[in-house]
Amino acid sequence: MPNIKSAKKRVLVTEKKTKENKMIKSALKTTIKKFLAAVAAGDKETANALYPETVSAIDSAASKGVLHKNNAANKKAKLAKKLAAISA
Repeated sequence: MPNIKSAKKRVLVTEKKTKENKMIKSALKTTIKKFLAAVAAGDKETANALYPETVSAIDSAASKGVLHKNNAANKKAKLAKKLAAISA
């Protein structure tokens, strides 16, 4: 445990940021799972409705630094490909 005041503050700030990042990442995973479940079920309407929400969540996570921008782009491309596959 740190003794210096600034080090104590850094510990508290780091814990708070870690919780926020975990919440964002968990919500993102849930959104992606919902979309993938709709795709797996072959439900075009639901998948089309969930796609913009999922992409928005990915962009939001990337802008907050939870995901790297290239990782976010990769995820979006994979989801778009899956959506196109069931739409065709």
